[in-house]
Amino acid sequence: MKKYFFPKRLEEGTVLSRPNRFIMKVRPLRKQANGKNSILTCHCPCTGRIGSIRFEGIPCLFSRSGKKERKTSCTVEAISLDPPGKKEKKWVGINQVEANRYVEFFLKNGMLGRMVKGGRNAERERKLGKSRIDFEVGGTFIEVKTLLMDLPCEGHPNYIEKMPPFVHFQRMVKHFRDLGKGIRRGSRAIMLLCYLYGAKPFRVPKPDRKTIRIQRAARAAQKGGLETWQINLVLDNEGVRLAKYFPLKLF
Repeated sequence: MKKYFFPKRLEEGTVLSRPNRFIMKVRPLRKQANGKNSILTCHCPCTGRIGSIRFEGIPCLFSRSGKKERKTSCTVEAISLDPPGKKEKKWVGINQVEANRYVEFFLKNGMLGRMVKGGRNAERERKLGKSRIDFEVGGTFIEVKTLLMDLPCEGHPNYIEKMPPFVHFQRMVKHFRDLGKGIRRGSRAIMLLCYLYGAKPFRVPKPDRKTIRIQRAARAAQKGGLETWQINLVLDNEGVRLAKYFPLKLF
């Protein structure tokens, strides 16, 4: 089974804080050439909520960029809910932008054949209705949604019981509608729920006043033929491997 390899091995560190949604303060595990263990200001690639956890003393993997024009030289690629001292940690990827690159790799290497044939011919950013859909493979449209809000944080020392509800739903409703309407004879549409860790099968939460519109749009799209699949990708400091993928029946 082929593995997606990072351009450079990721480095391990500890997230000390998340001052705002764009930044994480990280202490590298390895000391620098000058012998100091300085604190890095790293880019946080997920600007939304990441689970229900306080970012203090959280293990992480980060990448370094050689681009001088960047405001931050490093990006936090993954976090771990394991204790900092644990040797073999399980990592949760948080780079939602890179998730599409990972999915593209496994598509083009023919590793998602049970979901869609001809993945080697996948094309990025295809227009459907008023939306830009992540991939089109021979008439099959695939929209990737990387989920990070509902990480299994319960029982963690930094677990925050009360977090603000999900509110950014307009774009997801729009994608469900366009995917549902875009299904024609001989074509397919797939909503691919992407987890960058070994997640359990997705379960539709109880509707509330914020999420009811998403669920209504999802029901209508499913009746129109929209398929929902889940893919679990697992990260380490070298790269990403495909753990499993499977169809979901949401309603």
